[in-house]
Amino acid sequence: MIGRFSGAVIALLASVTLAFAGDPVGSYEVAGANPGRPDSQYSGTVSVQKTGDTYLVIWSIGSQTFTGTGIAKDNGFSVTYRSGGLTGLAVYSAAGDNWDGAWTFTDSHRTGTETWTRK
Repeated sequence: MIGRFSGAVIALLASVTLAFAGDPVGSYEVAGANPGRPDSQYSGTVSVQKTGDTYLVIWSIGSQTFTGTGIAKDNGFSVTYRSGGLTGLAVYSAAGDNWDGAWTFTDSHRTGTETWTRK
């Protein structure tokens, strides 16, 4: 009896974890490195809100705010974003409750890295 109960609890926890891993909604601490300049690091916050089939993503990095529109598929999350005259693309993969990714600005030939850590 205890063996069946333990198995049911493990199965339930696994299903909840898998469902949560692909959901980017929430608030995060963000840390990253600028394209082509791994020694040029930054930090700030990111918030992700569901907006129908898409997501509203807002980064606050120092005095700058970047606003983006994201789409999620399985354990992947892609965001196109804008700040002033700058536009770009970021692509993330789920890392447990967090997200690891790469990003670039339009017309750039290099990528930066970024990690979101759930608050």
